[in-house]
Amino acid sequence: MSFRWRTVRTCLLAAATLAGLAACSSDDQNRAALDPAPQAAPTPRVDSQPLGALPGGSPAPSATIGAGAVKVALILPESSSGNARAAAASMKNAAELALSEFNTSDIQLVVKDDGGTAQGARAAAQSAADEGAKLVLGPLFAHSVASAAQVAKQRNLPVLAFSTDQSVASPGVYLLSFMPESDADRIVSYAVAQGKRSFAALIPETGYGSVVEGAFQQAVAKAGGRVVGLEHYGLDKAKMADAVSRISTALPQADALLIPDTVDDVQQLVGLLAANGVNLKRLQLLGTGLWDDPAAGRDASLSGAWYAAPDQSGYKAFAERYRAKYGADPVRTASLAYDATALAASLVKAKGPDGLTSAAFTDPSGFAGVDGSFRFESGGGNQRALAVYKVQAGGATMLSPPPKSFEGQTAQAAPQQAN
Repeated sequence: MSFRWRTVRTCLLAAATLAGLAACSSDDQNRAALDPAPQAAPTPRVDSQPLGALPGGSPAPSATIGAGAVKVALILPESSSGNARAAAASMKNAAELALSEFNTSDIQLVVKDDGGTAQGARAAAQSAADEGAKLVLGPLFAHSVASAAQVAKQRNLPVLAFSTDQSVASPGVYLLSFMPESDADRIVSYAVAQGKRSFAALIPETGYGSVVEGAFQQAVAKAGGRVVGLEHYGLDKAKMADAVSRISTALPQADALLIPDTVDDVQQLVGLLAANGVNLKRLQLLGTGLWDDPAAGRDASLSGAWYAAPDQSGYKAFAERYRAKYGADPVRTASLAYDATALAASLVKAKGPDGLTSAAFTDPSGFAGVDGSFRFESGGGNQRALAVYKVQAGGATMLSPPPKSFEGQTAQAAPQQAN
């Protein structure tokens, strides 16, 4: 570990001294809800002009946070509606909290509204570049990231975006988000280490489900296991019942069953499995971070299931500090804005005003933040150090802590871009 890395890591940890490592506790604004699929986008408000812009196409006025010399743009869907608007407000607060907790920051955040649209994101990125920004944080949605990235690359500005869609990642456009691929790889690896060799999966017909499916199959093959059954289901009970009926015949040959869905849907599926005569005491249930929901512990049929998620301690501490400052709970993705802002401030403090470079962001040692250790891959994706939890009454218990470092792990290459 180099001296310069130790300096950056120390600065970032100082910004989150009370945060430590973190969890993925359930929230209405969870990973699936905010960026549910590579092709999904929020429905824009229909009016006479694009959101995030004034008549004539000029960008909306910007708010600023901090008074440092290094400008960093924060692009959020502030004038969007529903969950997106709530997420934007909470993420803006979290970024402000990060700067307030970081001593001697030389960062000035310039907050830009993209309205949740690609056109708004393009205008916001262009405005930020014209104002001398050294880095873009955000946007939140995949279609907005792709649009903002076109401008940022032309102006040689790195982007730390919050989308979970791997297809919009590329060199210079890094995703600081909860990637479904990390969850699938961690839970399969742990299950194999516990002696599980034959796997089955029930996959929802969603973008999230499609991403997890590919990662699941890769992880099983890499670990030397085999997939003995895989079925897809639509999001109504009749289609769930059909999929469960089909997979039930294969489950006697399976050691473990992955269901990457929200707890509400998992509960329905498990009930259908029991009705089809599946021996759930013999079959190990597996989940992703969407299972990190208190409701799981209240359902006896899920007791003993395993799922992967960040360590819980850091997010709880972050949420307490957020509540103390703003009088409300943060949305789950607020920690991403906190970590992105703290990382930018750390790099500037350690490396100076020209320290916000791709080489700095892709340091293979990674960084420590609210949601635990993470590192960016050269192709723009990320790897997170995740824990494995066991569902039980009264709250989940940690079975396997997050890895302490990325030593010995190979970062992935650039992802294939969608046509």
